[in-house]
Amino acid sequence: MIRFELRKRLRAGDHVFRLEAAYSFAEGGFLGVRGPSGSGKTTLLRCLAGLCRPDSGHVGLGGEDWYDSGAGLFVPPQRRSVGFVFQDYALFPHLTVRGNVQFATNDETRTEELLELTRMSEFALHFPRELSGGQKQRAALARALGRRPRILLMDEPLSALDEELRLELGEQIARIQRGSGITAILVSHSRTELERLCDRIVEIDGGRIMETGMKALAE
Repeated sequence: MIRFELRKRLRAGDHVFRLEAAYSFAEGGFLGVRGPSGSGKTTLLRCLAGLCRPDSGHVGLGGEDWYDSGAGLFVPPQRRSVGFVFQDYALFPHLTVRGNVQFATNDETRTEELLELTRMSEFALHFPRELSGGQKQRAALARALGRRPRILLMDEPLSALDEELRLELGEQIARIQRGSGITAILVSHSRTELERLCDRIVEIDGGRIMETGMKALAE
């Protein structure tokens, strides 16, 4: 079970509000998070990953507590079993695709497995500047999976792609998630995309989770 109850003061332009989000779901699930710009979606992911510290609350996965304000506990991101796919890819420009993935795995065999899984083997020696948007996103996904994380967080990973590539890569992400059994959270503005890929969906607005639903209910 992944569970969180987070509170953090946020600012969107001149508007100040609080992220007050609480939710839980079973490990191995695929949660979609949707909401308008500035609603707290990215901050929620960053708090789960340990890249941003909440003002108060709790984050836990399985039997592990990663953050507990009452106990004064904060596990840093490098000690959390999290893979993060950023909207802007965040690939190291001086490393090839293989180098980027191997930086995370530190294992040649695991690197080749992930390159094959994400269909990036033929681009292994390419640098990020030589890749298309979809190829960069697949390389970023391979790197995020490198340390065999227990949870994969994805912040608008498909938003910069054209519709055809967006559909193709979305299906690949869903295939990898189902095949690996990894817990995943996908942030997207597109409800249609979330309904197609995720097991359940939450709506977040003004820092609060306003609506939840299973994929089947949304359809």
